[in-house]
Amino acid sequence: MRLETTTLSSDMCDSGRRVKLTKPYTVTLNGISWTIPAGFVTDFASVPRWLWWIVPPWGRYFPAAVVHDWLYSIQDRPRENADKIFLLIMEALNTPAWRRQIMYRVVRWFGESTWKAIKRD
Repeated sequence: MRLETTTLSSDMCDSGRRVKLTKPYTVTLNGISWTIPAGFVTDFASVPRWLWWIVPPWGRYFPAAVVHDWLYSIQDRPRENADKIFLLIMEALNTPAWRRQIMYRVVRWFGESTWKAIKRD
């Protein structure tokens, strides 16, 4: 798999847990690109603090998490596709298999409530 990313430029939000992109951020996997616009707010991987020792919110997988957050926000494809893209980008980033499988399974099991909440907004 071929993965390219632009440099992530962001400012920390008041909460200290989320960042706001100050420039567009592009992730390209095998010729397919996602450009997240400046102003988008992400928390990287949405992991409860008590689980950070297993899966911290920031890691080599952060480009996958930003794209996943963006895909959930725009909902231009089925949720299953957004989750699969998350998995594929993590694989291209050489995220260890055990970690990417945990993260993928968690979004498959628990992401529906977030998806539905965003859809209502």
